[in-house]
Amino acid sequence: MLISVGAHGVVRDPDGRILLIQRSDDRTWALPGGTMELGETLRECAIREVREEAGLVARDVTPFGLYTRARDWFPNPYGHSYQYISLMCRVDGYDGELERVTDESVDAGWFAPDALPEGSGGLVLRALEDLAAFEAKGTFALD
Repeated sequence: MLISVGAHGVVRDPDGRILLIQRSDDRTWALPGGTMELGETLRECAIREVREEAGLVARDVTPFGLYTRARDWFPNPYGHSYQYISLMCRVDGYDGELERVTDESVDAGWFAPDALPEGSGGLVLRALEDLAAFEAKGTFALD
């Protein structure tokens, strides 16, 4: 079994809408995120993934959860099973304009939390719930 460590960013616009990208590999709607690169911190990973997948430069991030997804195992194209460990981060401000298509996404957009597009993954809903708990009570999600 392999372990993949990375980070995701929850980006909100001034109207409170959530940034989702449509992944190029499976066409699901997801939060910007991915695997760490060698020599990179988790904070740097979250910031880089937002830039790579949406063209936005995150000014800073605040961690609100660490997901180990211990019950979720995924096969990769080589037949290996792996488990994701991901630091979930709130993006605290950004610069730039949204790029709807990048090397890693075929679309991107801003969505009201109660009007997410069909095909949004379960990770999106969980992250929004955990972020709300963090902002209301300071609860750091750990699973």
